[in-house]
Amino acid sequence: MKLNFLPVKMRLPLKFGAETLDSIQIAHVELEAYGAVGRGETPLSVGWAWPSELSFAFREKIMCGFCRFLADRWTASPLHPMTAGAEFLDSKLPLLLKEFNAENKVDMPHLAALICASAFDIAAHDAFGIARKVPTYATYNAEYMEHDLDWFFRDGMFAGKYPADFFVKEVPETLPVWHLVGGKDLLRESDRTGNEPDDGYPVSLEKWIERDGLKCLKIKLTGRDPEWDYARMVEVGNIALEYGCVALSPDFNCLVKEPRYVNDILDRLKCEHKAVSDLVLYVEQPFPYDLEANRIDVRSVSARKDLFMDESAHDWRFVKLGFELGWTGVALKVCKTQTGAILSACWAKAHGMKLMVQDLTNPMLATIPHVLLAAHAGTILGVECNASQFYPEASLEYEKAHPGLYERRNGVVKLSSLLGKPGFGYGG
Repeated sequence: MKLNFLPVKMRLPLKFGAETLDSIQIAHVELEAYGAVGRGETPLSVGWAWPSELSFAFREKIMCGFCRFLADRWTASPLHPMTAGAEFLDSKLPLLLKEFNAENKVDMPHLAALICASAFDIAAHDAFGIARKVPTYATYNAEYMEHDLDWFFRDGMFAGKYPADFFVKEVPETLPVWHLVGGKDLLRESDRTGNEPDDGYPVSLEKWIERDGLKCLKIKLTGRDPEWDYARMVEVGNIALEYGCVALSPDFNCLVKEPRYVNDILDRLKCEHKAVSDLVLYVEQPFPYDLEANRIDVRSVSARKDLFMDESAHDWRFVKLGFELGWTGVALKVCKTQTGAILSACWAKAHGMKLMVQDLTNPMLATIPHVLLAAHAGTILGVECNASQFYPEASLEYEKAHPGLYERRNGVVKLSSLLGKPGFGYGG
């Protein structure tokens, strides 16, 4: 077992709700299992996973500490990583988190613990495929798995079915790519002040669209200031129309307390800027991520636009609860573990929910399981990849092995270098 942390500094700040980030630690794991060595990487996105008044540096230190805590206690299993992963998530992780929090006198949330665990879980899935000399996604079936999905869900409707039954029939070699429009991002070249970085990369949304041929834009909003949020939607929407974009998604970062806030913005858009309203493909996670403590009936929102769970979708059980409350889609993230993402995807698709795969600003190796999940699970439209916006230099070496995967061009990312390779196809 090897664990180390790769610090990456952002070229521009990234606003997450009330918090602005300028650097991040990437947890890198090399795990010996099944007779092979698998790798997994995850950005420790503190602001996203652990909103708090505690200092960012303290929370990041605690998450790094939990990664080390897991490394000392992680044991290889002979079982398929779906089985081993599910048993770990259900039985071991809650106990380990409780022990760690007690020892350190902290209250790190479950979502942050999932992020830390995901690098290990991803590495196990990678190792299994490498050991069997097949792509990891070729192992999610009866040939390799000990149990069908009924064993995981305890639901007879899944008897005799495996994750592979819920994957797309033909895996695409390219995916439409979503660009993140942060709360502090410049929208037009005329907004420049002269203080922007001069490093050869775009700084305004206009130039990003022109360079990368972008067609899909995710818009970070405050969830607290309806006038600012509405104005931002209109301004970004008008740029999207000018440049021929096809889809928008507002992201309220869990800060909205009641459906009316979102409904009023959507209704006003439809009335005053219908062309912009028509571009809105779905709304992402407006409400508090603790779904059990905030059982909000969201049907009035999902009646207007598809409503996707993100932070709330810790695992398939929360997806089920969200479905009962009126959510119509799930934004999957491999940072909640590969095992959990696959199970959530299967449960959601079986119940008619739509899928998206969202970024955690994943650079380097972390990009690869992320895009493979989107390609195999099948999403409402493409995949979000924004690492090239915030730390493009971090992935330059990886782009050599996987051309077109890290440098978004013509509105897509390319996966052809990954397909058919053992494990996740990292290479090198």
